[in-house]
Amino acid sequence: MPRLDSDTRDMILDTLRKYADKKLTPEYLRELDHKDEFPREVLAELYDPSQLGLHLMFIEEADDGLGGGAYDIYRVSELMASIDLGIATGVLATFLGSDPITVGGTPEQKHFWMSKIANESLLVGYGATEPGAGSDLAALTTKAVPVYENDVLMGYKINGRKQWISNGGQAEIYTILAMAPNGPSWFVVEKDAPGFTCGKPEDKHGIRASSTAALFLEDVFVTPDRLLGCVEGQGLVQAAAVFGYTRLMVGAFGMGAGWEALKRAIRYSQERIQGGEPLSQKQGYTHKLIVPNAARLEAGRSYIEWVADRLDDGEIGLQTEGAIAKYISTEAGNKAAEDAIQAHGGYGYTKEYMVEKIKRDVRITTIYEGTSEVMEMTIARDRWQQHLKTRGGYYSDWAKRLDELHQRQPQNGANYAALALRALNVILERCRLDRLTRQQHILFRVGELVAWAETAAVFAERVVDQATEAIPLDVPTRQALSRVYGRQAALKVAADGLSWAIGAGQTDPNLANSLNLPGIYAAQAGLLEDMDFAAAQLNAAFAQ
Repeated sequence: MPRLDSDTRDMILDTLRKYADKKLTPEYLRELDHKDEFPREVLAELYDPSQLGLHLMFIEEADDGLGGGAYDIYRVSELMASIDLGIATGVLATFLGSDPITVGGTPEQKHFWMSKIANESLLVGYGATEPGAGSDLAALTTKAVPVYENDVLMGYKINGRKQWISNGGQAEIYTILAMAPNGPSWFVVEKDAPGFTCGKPEDKHGIRASSTAALFLEDVFVTPDRLLGCVEGQGLVQAAAVFGYTRLMVGAFGMGAGWEALKRAIRYSQERIQGGEPLSQKQGYTHKLIVPNAARLEAGRSYIEWVADRLDDGEIGLQTEGAIAKYISTEAGNKAAEDAIQAHGGYGYTKEYMVEKIKRDVRITTIYEGTSEVMEMTIARDRWQQHLKTRGGYYSDWAKRLDELHQRQPQNGANYAALALRALNVILERCRLDRLTRQQHILFRVGELVAWAETAAVFAERVVDQATEAIPLDVPTRQALSRVYGRQAALKVAADGLSWAIGAGQTDPNLANSLNLPGIYAAQAGLLEDMDFAAAQLNAAFAQ
């Protein structure tokens, strides 16, 4: 997959920042939130090629787009989420809605629809979720019944209902997943098709600047060329093919919103005086509400960038990696926003302060494009199979590579990440020996522990050799954050893994030592020193 050159990408990001500074002021965004109003004119300007043309980022040059890669879209997604997650969702919905076309369409269909989206700046909706199906796309009830005349296929009549559709009622075209005779299939439906209607916008907890509505299809007729790929039954494969990509975007949304809330908390702490000094100088504030969140968000960033690089290098799939990126980054963003409210005290609970709105907005990132629980299941199932297939070699080999890295770059925290991976390997093997994954909850918790351990490992691996350019934190600061996160990940994997394994009936009386829990506790030495350094650097980087 191609990637924009850095000058072009920086120009797009700078233009978007300037547009937001001028048009998307906090006062305006709070007004949209209060009125529950979809800013159609803002989306039009964001899509206008003479101004920003954001939708062109994910359209190939051959189809009149800019041909951006996964890394480019992550950077734009993070910035959009830091501005307003509701408006960002409108942009995401067009990208998501066009995915079945880019993945499943014939070359002729792809060029026709994508160039149309590019040149006419169309909003798109993604019609997969149903009231009773949610993330289980295989349970869909929307039907596409073939219509024949003299044994010639004339088209399909589609009947059904879609729920929670972003850009619902606003998009000009929709991709609709329906059950055809040979299996789930994607169809393109235009907004003015007879029998196609939209419900009233949902009154949502957050992202109120986005439009979310149900879709109703009653004998909606489409011609055969609206069946993407012109072959029935490919819908689920086509949907799964882009999960690594789309979930990366949602992960960037969670991270971007979380960092915006955290930056506001840091700046607030620099002006709020308690006991004769700013809150920014108090460990009880920074070491609870600031530093752990920064470490977790940056672990998520490292993993996002790792997956984006692999996608841009041509790897396909990466559904599990996309799930890990989304899971860690959205949970981190949600926690950072929650703590930012706490960091502001009573002010954070009022609508006058943007952290209140950010918290309501970022919550959806742990739900849409697959809930955190679906992510846990996805992660656990794949990595469980990896463990069995490699007879434990998958994570033990990775831990050895981290040992070697620690010899070269001892400040990265690779030694702590290696502890986490080895503890994870012990838990997985204990699950195998005692058949603990028969308990569904254990399988889900394994997914959580995998996500923590892998993100700690990737953070340590990339903090120097692939240093990010996306945030103004130098390498020593991010090394300190990696060490903080690595220790936390090792302790979480070992302590939580021990707890759940015992709770599920594991049989090793020496499991705590097998996990090297005493060594992991000993590895916490120096933690406060690292947190002190990180707090000082965060205060300097995001000064008032």
